[in-house]
Order: sequence, then C-alpha cells, then structure tokens
Amino acid sequence: MSKPLLLATALLLAGAAVAQPTVPGAPAGAKVKTKIKRGQTNAATGTATTTAATDWSVPYAASITPDGLRADLSVLASDEYEGRATGQKGQKMAADYLVKAFASYGLAGPVPGSDSPYLQHFDLNRADPAASIKIGEQTFVVNKDYYLLLRDAAALAAPMQPAFVGYGISTASYADFTAATPSLKGKDLVMLLGEPLTKAGQPLLGKAGQASPYGGPGFTEMEARSPAIFATKPRSTIRIAPSAAAFARVPQEYQHLLDHHEHIAFPDEPAPASSGPNVFIVSPEMGAALLGTTPAGLATYRQAVAKAGRPIASPFRPVAMQAVAKKELFTTENVLGYLEGSDKKEEVVVVSAHYDHVGVQNGVVFNGADDDGSGTVSVLAMARAFAQAKKDGHGPRRSILFLANVGEEIGLLGSKYYTDHPVFPLANTVTDLNIDMVGRVDSLHQGRGDYLYLVGDDRLSTELHTLSEATNQQYNPVALDYKYNAPDDPQHLYVRSDHYNFAKRGVPVIFYTSGLHPDYHQPTDDVALIDFPAMARRDQLIFHTAWAVANRDQRILVDEKYRATGFVPAAADLDRYAGTYASAQIPLQITFAKEGNTLKAQATGQPAFPLEPVSQGVFKFDQAGIQVEFDPAKPTFTLKQSGGTFVFTKG
Repeated sequence: MSKPLLLATALLLAGAAVAQPTVPGAPAGAKVKTKIKRGQTNAATGTATTTAATDWSVPYAASITPDGLRADLSVLASDEYEGRATGQKGQKMAADYLVKAFASYGLAGPVPGSDSPYLQHFDLNRADPAASIKIGEQTFVVNKDYYLLLRDAAALAAPMQPAFVGYGISTASYADFTAATPSLKGKDLVMLLGEPLTKAGQPLLGKAGQASPYGGPGFTEMEARSPAIFATKPRSTIRIAPSAAAFARVPQEYQHLLDHHEHIAFPDEPAPASSGPNVFIVSPEMGAALLGTTPAGLATYRQAVAKAGRPIASPFRPVAMQAVAKKELFTTENVLGYLEGSDKKEEVVVVSAHYDHVGVQNGVVFNGADDDGSGTVSVLAMARAFAQAKKDGHGPRRSILFLANVGEEIGLLGSKYYTDHPVFPLANTVTDLNIDMVGRVDSLHQGRGDYLYLVGDDRLSTELHTLSEATNQQYNPVALDYKYNAPDDPQHLYVRSDHYNFAKRGVPVIFYTSGLHPDYHQPTDDVALIDFPAMARRDQLIFHTAWAVANRDQRILVDEKYRATGFVPAAADLDRYAGTYASAQIPLQITFAKEGNTLKAQATGQPAFPLEPVSQGVFKFDQAGIQVEFDPAKPTFTLKQSGGTFVFTKG
C-alpha cells in the first residue's frame, strides 16, 4: 500500500501471532452441494435455477491453504528479493517468479508484442534532483552528508542562495531574524539545530532549565520553527545538526519525512507541483562548508550566543550551493496471467495486487511480507484454484485477468499504466478485486483474525456491494468492516492502492485489506508475523466473490448516477479553467489541465484524476464525492465535498 501524503489532503479522497482461526471448506476435489429451492434465485450468482446445483467454488476455495500461501511468501518476502523495489534486482526476480508460476498453472500470457507474453513492459524515469550537493570544490552526497525532504523539485534546478538565520527562532523574547526582512524572502534559510544555551549550558528558552520545543527532535522542532520560517516564503530550509551524534540520529528522528527523495514517473510526466519548501538536514561538516567556516567555527558561534544570552550578529559568509541532479531511464513491468472464460469470455474480471515494495534503505532490507507480499501470494493462490477448476471442467464463464502490478509504492504507476494501456478494453472489464495487505491482524481486532476491511465496494456499484455481502453470508462469513470506506476516512485508503486507477475509469472495485499495523513500511514487516490461517480464510472469501462475479448471468453494472452525463464543455472554457489554484482556507493547491473534452485535476502530491462535466462550469468526481464549480466571471472555483465548501483562486 502506498504511503499517505505528508500534506493533509482530507478534501480529496480522489495514505505477533494471534489466535488461529480454522480454515473452512471441504478437501480439494470434494463435491459439495448447495440446495436451492425450485424457482429460487441465488443472491451471489444472480442466477435463477430450478434444480439443485453443485457449488464448485467450495472445493476450489478450500485449495487455498495456509501452507500454500506460506510457501510462496517465504520466497518473495525473503532477503534474497531485496525488498522488490521498482526497477531494482529484487523486483525483476519477483517478476520472473510470477511469470513461472502463472505459466506452470497453465495460464496464458495475454500481452501482445512483448518479449514475454506475461510481461507488460513500460519505461519510467528516475529523477534524483539532489543526488549530491556542490559547495565550492566540495561534493556532499545524499543520505551520507545530508538528508532531504523533497517538496519542490523545480526549486533545486537553480543555484541556491543561502542566508543564515541563527537558530531559526523568531519570537518576542528571542529573535534571530525578522520575518518581514526583504532580503530573506525566497532564500534558502540556513539555521542551527538544537537551541541556544546559557553560560551554564542550560536551555536559554526553556522553563526551569528544561529544554524548549526548539531543542526537540523531528516534528517537535519543525513545528516550533515553522510559523516564523514559513512567513519568509523560503525556497528551502537547511538545518545543521549540532554534532555527529545528532546527525546520526536523523534517520530515526525524522523517519516519516525522509523515506526517499527521488521522483520516479513516466518519462513524459512533469515533476509534481510544489508542496512547500524543501528541507535539508545536514552534517556539521557540510553546514560549516556552506557557511564558509569549520565545525569549530560553528561551535564558537554557539558559545558566543550562550555568553551573550541573546542572538548575535553572524560572522559567516554563506557560500552558494548547487544541487547535482541524476536521471535514469529504466524499464519495469506488470505481470499478467490470463484464464479464458467460456460463454462470456469477452468480459473480464481482474484480480490484482502489487508485487513491489520499498527495497533496501540504509543497508536494511524492507521485505514487505504483508505489504504487499500477502496480496501477491493471494493472487497466485487464486490463479492456481481457478486454473485447476478449468482443467477439471469447471472453469469460469467470464475470463479472469490475474494482474500483479509494479510501482504501486511510488504512485500506483503500474496500475495507471495498465488502465492507460489496457490489454483488455476497460469497457469489457467487469470489476477489479484488489488485494493489498491481508496477512495481519490490526490493533482493533487483536485475538481474532476472522474479519476483513472492504473499501470502495459501493462507490460505483450497489450491485457489487450486494453481491459481496451475499457471498460472505453464504460461505462461513467473516466480519466485514467498512471503517476505511467512509468518505471522511483520515487514512484515505480509497486512493492508496491499485484499484483506484480502475475506479477512476468507471470500473467497479473492491479493495480488500486487513488494515494497518506498526510494521507497515518498516523493516520488521516479515513473514514471521503473518497470520496464514487468517489470510487463507480471507482469500477464500475473495475467491468466492470472484467466482460469483465471473459466473453470474448478468455482469455487474455501474449505478445510473455514476454514468456519463453527456454534457461536453466548450474548448475555450476548458482553456480558461486550466491552471493552478490555491485556497486561503486550506494549505492545498489544485492544478487543472485540459484532457480531451474534460479536465484532469491534480492536488498537491496526489495522483491526477479526470473530472466529469456536468453542466456549464460544473464538474464532478463521484468516486470521492467531489463537485467543482467554476465562476463564470472570475478566475476562481468552489470545491464541495462532504458538506465542506472551499474557494480556490488561480495563481
């Protein structure tokens, strides 16, 4: 599952062993009958029947076992696969594993013109806008001499203009700088981390000798400094760690800010819009070089402030610094396995998961056993079960595409590529059942794994929700939890996995997950913590649902209110609406671009999504309950969502 954004964008929903449940179902190959009265309609399959029928989904669902899931996951989430980062060795190894698995089950590779029909190749551009920094004749390397929170890639292209602001504090009682100073506007502000001390070595600004927030780690110091710093509208802030020991703690103290800073995107995709000033945290040696001094010179300045008990004039002469960018074009791939249906084979059910994770960071492998090794091996298990059913003469009526997406962790890129370049027309795609993190038990369900979160099942199709509920009731039900399906879900899970790219294009979806946990995106997300019996039970439910969708008489339909309105705006109006807008009410920018006969919207740091024209100046995005209304005379629009109304003005 992709990470949530640092900037709160609640307006755009466009981020140990437990009790082991038993696995239901008959042994593989057993014939289990479900009796249906004459003239009764099966709620799950939507099929009217007049005679008793064998429910073949039961024995094949039962073939999904804890041992089978464990066997695959122990390979894919091992250290040998190096965290499966997109474009890296481990991801290529995982793709090869999936190809061989699909082929061994007897699935077809449906990708035309590929060197392997199971692989949908596409190019990505890895742009590292600050792989290193040059200060005079010295070169400093990212994640060694400095760490970076990248918010504005474009700002790094020009030479940086450092301006020293002491400890970066501006209050009535202690002010290193004044926010209104014209010479500071738009500069790269250099400051000392830690806080000013007294002659006795006690915090100058703390109460009774206690540390003030300025001396705290991570978010604590950033929250304390930010109001005054941001008032200068800096291009970046450059924070100098007070010691080598303090610099060594940066990856832990700022871990949620400093995951990675490269921008991986499609080659023709522009860098994301700015979401604020860049943040550098640098070693004492790099900070000293930037200020034209030495670490000893920095220490002398700190001592002088302590002696004076107040800010003092800076003795430093900052040196210009230049970010050195690095770009690399590379090829990656989705993995596709196809099972052709019988009488309704032109219609396709997609069962998906992403097989990438976040790779190796600071020499530590992030194995991603739950995220999303659990979903990947679930797709493999379902592929095995459906393939065996077809070999036994009980194959599905509709075709099934087993889709293992790459690049989910860096922006849902694999599923975006597939939905932009579908092997099977999206108009013929009945639904996407997406599985992401189904191997654990979260804090709300400790001691019992017989639950599953469902997201998006009713966003486009009431019929899909009804089928899903009926299927669960029919087969040893688990507790279906819709907590993360709420429009105001603060975690925004609806936009954070691959189903979202299908939903944006009008394909009904269900996103299955067992929820978040403390090991999410941590190196501790390992196979040893997976609850395989719970995962098998969840997978069996998903399999039953896929079986029902694939075999019912009528395809799942999109609700009438979510179908296209037919209104086509004038090209001149679309040109007028295009641009970047900001609101005084919330810290969010939204950019509109013309795309065909409508607009594409992109909020700060969010994936872009298409809007549907409703009427003159009015657009909507039903999946997130968004309506956009442009003023006919002013360069403004009003965004309405979840009862909130926000006005944005073009910059």
